[in-house]
Parts: sequence; structure tokens; C-alpha cells
Amino acid sequence: MKKYIGITWLLVFILLLSACGASEGTSKTASTEKRVIKIGYLPITHAVPLYVEKEQKKKFENSELELVKFGSWPELMDALNTGRIDGASVLITLAMKAKAQGIDLKAVALGHRDGNVLVSANDIKEVKDLKGKNFAIPHKFSTHNILLYQMLKQAGLKYEDVNVIELPPAEMPAALSEGRISGYVVAEPFGAISVAIGKGKVLYQSDELWKDSLDCALVLRGDFIKNEEKVAQEFVSEYVKAGELAEKKDAHTHEVSSKYMKVDKKVMDLSLQWISYDDLRINEDAYKELTNNVTEMKLFENPPTYKEFVDVTLIDKAK
Repeated sequence: MKKYIGITWLLVFILLLSACGASEGTSKTASTEKRVIKIGYLPITHAVPLYVEKEQKKKFENSELELVKFGSWPELMDALNTGRIDGASVLITLAMKAKAQGIDLKAVALGHRDGNVLVSANDIKEVKDLKGKNFAIPHKFSTHNILLYQMLKQAGLKYEDVNVIELPPAEMPAALSEGRISGYVVAEPFGAISVAIGKGKVLYQSDELWKDSLDCALVLRGDFIKNEEKVAQEFVSEYVKAGELAEKKDAHTHEVSSKYMKVDKKVMDLSLQWISYDDLRINEDAYKELTNNVTEMKLFENPPTYKEFVDVTLIDKAK
């Protein structure tokens, strides 16, 4: 009997040692796993380089990319500001405001260049016809709002001459079609939707009002860049390459984009005609122009300087 008890305890001891060894082995395996980079986005044309980067066949050496979809800018910014994601393709003005409030964020690249359109109902002949009408923007703190301001200013109207309302982007084409608004400016492809179906027309392209306007940017948390420089560099380097691929606007761009955006091909074709992805570096003069507009419109006080907010070292090293 004692012999069997001794054997039993020996077996238990061996199993415990095996378990410890397995645990240690699992820990080592876990420690060699690639860092998962979480990047937030809204399903818009302005984030196409992220879609292309995610769907590339090449695997990252030091990390893996996970795209996290959000339904609104406030929801995305809350996740970015609290560190639940490492970065995002986001309205640059929203990130600037967060930076001004003490959140450690860095804009490292553009999401796109140009590609914003100011759309109106077909019965609007000129900008002055918008006086007293409803005009929709996605957010007060957006380049779209500044573009509206510039359009009215250049037409001799005051910002207060139109009734500016905030609407979710996806709701804008229907609101225009139903006559609830007389125009809107928003991220693509929502402008192209109204134009493609004949329910609206382009009053102005963004570059006609404000050359080199900055809209969406790739923004990363400062602690992520500082603590994981190699991972951050790899991510941005591949992002730049993805932008160059997206600029081809070929069948591959359409195929990749369709996985993240449910958009008719005719609409997507039109949207891509207006937008560029080939040069995603944030220009200092363009940024200063943005801060001047923010200040002039009194959107928020003390917008961060280029040096405080923009970090071009990662994109410069990618070239």
C-alpha cells in the first residue's frame, strides 16, 4: 500500500513539474508574439491607405495591425484619448483640440489630400442662395466647417447667414434629397453619393477655396511612439507605401475598400477622382494656415504649434 502511495505522489510531482515547464514555455511563446497595433477609423474614403495597409500580403516583422471601426468621431476620440487604441485616422482638428487639452497625441501623416466637396441642392444657383438655408457639417471642430466658413466669406456672406447644423455623415445625402438641408460638406464618399444619383451638385472643390487644406490625419499616441519606436516606424513606413498603392485607384483599391465601405462603384469612382493619397507628409505652412483659420473662427483657444503637435520623423524615415 505504501508502495502505491509513494508511486502516486511521484506521479503527482512529475505532473506538477511538467505543468510548470508548460507554463514557462507558454510564457516564452507569449513574449515572442507580435505587438498588435490598434488603429481606429470611420468607414470613409479618407482612410483608404489604412485599408490597403491592413490587406497587404506582406506581414509586419515586429507587429500586426488591427483596425477598429467606430460609428462617430466622438466615440473614436474617446478611445484615442483614453489609450484604448494606439492611433487613428481622424479629423485633424479634433486631435488638435485634444492636444490643446493636454492629451499626448502626435499627427504623423495625412489621411489624404484634397477630396472634400461642398454639395448643394440642384436649385441652389450660387452661394448667396444659401442665405437663411440649412447647411450640414459633420462636426464643429472639422476642416469641413472651416471650408464652409471660407466659402461664405469669399461670397460676401457671414457664417451666421446660414443655419449650420451638425449631422451624421451617412444621413446627409438623404437629408439633402428630402429637402431638410440645402447643402453639406463632409468626408467622402458621402458628397459623391448625392452627385452620382443626381440629387445634388458640387458648388466648390476644397482646393478651390483653400489650397492644401488639412483634413484627416494619421494620429498616434505619444507614449506609443516613444516606447515602441521600432513598431511605430514599421507601421508608418508601410502606411506610406499603402498610400502610394491607393493612389493607383485601380481594381485592387476598389476591392480592398469594398471590405470596409459598402459603396456603389459609380460613387466610389467619383469619390476617388477628387482625392489624392500620394504625398501624405504634413506641410508646416499648411498646418499654420489651419491654425490661423481655427483662431479666426474662434473654434478653440491656443491650437498647438506645428512643433508641439506634428511629428514628421517617422514619415521622413520611411522614404
